[in-house]
Amino acid sequence: MTDDDGASGIHCRLDELLAERGMTLARLSELVGVSVVNLSVLKNDRARAIRFSTLTAVCEALGCEVGDLLARA
Repeated sequence: MTDDDGASGIHCRLDELLAERGMTLARLSELVGVSVVNLSVLKNDRARAIRFSTLTAVCEALGCEVGDLLARA
């Protein structure tokens, strides 16, 4: 169920995980083959969907689990 403002109730912790690892969005983009723009949408909680392949690649690059990246808001 979504809120009236379109929020999904899922928070992406990408910014926190990048900071913890000292990694830039540009570097993550290189590692996973996803544009900086698309990763920025994810990082800023504006994504409405994510491919499982992208989710897997991001988690592998950051050395984390899906539950570390995505949390209920």
